[in-house]
Amino acid sequence: MSRRRGIMSDHFKEELAKELGFYDTVQRDGWGGITARDAGNMVKRAVQMAEESVQKDKV
Repeated sequence: MSRRRGIMSDHFKEELAKELGFYDTVQRDGWGGITARDAGNMVKRAVQMAEESVQKDKV
């Protein structure tokens, strides 16, 4: 089974990791070193940012 290419750019993921406080883990261990909770929080924040962007565009 092939893996799908990620939707988020590496730069965006790095910025989210910095904002959420686990970028040092990413630098040290790579993306495989983060916890499932951190990954979930990263996706949750990305969705929140997208929703805020859509709301801003509607105004």
